[in-house]
Amino acid sequence: MTVRIRYIDFLKDVFLLSVSCFGGPQAHIAHFQKLLVEKRKYISEEELLELNAIGQALPGPTSTQTLTAIAYRLRGPNLAYLTLILWMLPSVAIMTGLGILMASFETKQVSLAFTRFIQPMAVGFIAYGAYSIGLKTITRPRAFVLMVLAAVASYFIKTPIIFPVLLIAAGCVTAFNYKAHPREPKKKFDVAWSNFFLWVGVLIFAALLGGLTKSRPEFLPIRLFENFYRNGSLVFGGGQVLTPMLYTEFVQYAPKQYLTSEEFLSGYAVVQALPGPVFSFASFIGALSMRDFGTGSEIFGAIMSAAGVFLPGTFLIFFMIRIWDSLKSFRAIRASLEGILAANTGLVTTAALLLFQPLVKGQPFQNIVLYSTFTIATFGLIAFTKIPSWAIIAVGLILGFLW
Repeated sequence: MTVRIRYIDFLKDVFLLSVSCFGGPQAHIAHFQKLLVEKRKYISEEELLELNAIGQALPGPTSTQTLTAIAYRLRGPNLAYLTLILWMLPSVAIMTGLGILMASFETKQVSLAFTRFIQPMAVGFIAYGAYSIGLKTITRPRAFVLMVLAAVASYFIKTPIIFPVLLIAAGCVTAFNYKAHPREPKKKFDVAWSNFFLWVGVLIFAALLGGLTKSRPEFLPIRLFENFYRNGSLVFGGGQVLTPMLYTEFVQYAPKQYLTSEEFLSGYAVVQALPGPVFSFASFIGALSMRDFGTGSEIFGAIMSAAGVFLPGTFLIFFMIRIWDSLKSFRAIRASLEGILAANTGLVTTAALLLFQPLVKGQPFQNIVLYSTFTIATFGLIAFTKIPSWAIIAVGLILGFLW
């Protein structure tokens, strides 16, 4: 613990970050460095990088885990949970409102044609996510092979269970390469299991409750919580990796199909333009999933979905920061991350393809060219310029209104 702080002082800074951190997890860390390390001196730069590394090694939203872990280090779990709520609140509120608005448009038969350009732009963001993850993770031939295998499997097998199977299998493959990692002195492995048991307990309880209420439409918010909690427990790599899981489960998976492909892409494009965590996209899906039950139910569905997707990573980071120094000394653990991250890259690559296909299916050639151009241009602008995401999406919306 570097300094003793007041809750209110730290939470003011958290709120400032929640409305000013554009650009995703990589950019968020730069904001944390500037405000929390350099200006406020809550923690050192070394501590920030260590906490960010732990978040990257766990499923869940990396920047959210890093920020809540800082709060946990400073004043314990109470400040950490308050930090989580304040950090996610602005973007979750906006995405909930967007979901309710889009449901209202459908009821009033208002055309969503103005979103037609931001949909292929969203594919460009996802493609860039695959590219940026791949640059960091695909460094060896076996990682490339695992990426391709994961991409092919997730393309042809359209069921949510494929994602944890692929991640675990890929991690096991590279874990056998543990000898390539240097030995580290073993440290006493004294584990505080409470947060781990909390994570597992909620996962099992939510799954049982979801199964018992499967045929009851009025209990859909419970099932939404279970769906997002499960996905949030499996996502290594942030919001880009979450996207294919959510698309498969809520758009393609026949028993659900709560959203259309166009609605999904429109919401994903908008969340790219917002400050704060990309995982707030869950609240948009939750609101639209409850569109048949009224505005109050839409809000409740959004809250349950957001809670479901954010809580697993929070429980796990609180558990992991206590044992990380001991755990990382095991070479097999470090070796397994190569396979997990390679499979993640394949999943995101496939997501870009799966999301683009419905946009061009049955379209005339000129529309295929137009949508392809928007996708490629968005990828190029994000990858090779410093134009902020919100500005790119704003231009797409304006063109949708004018064209």
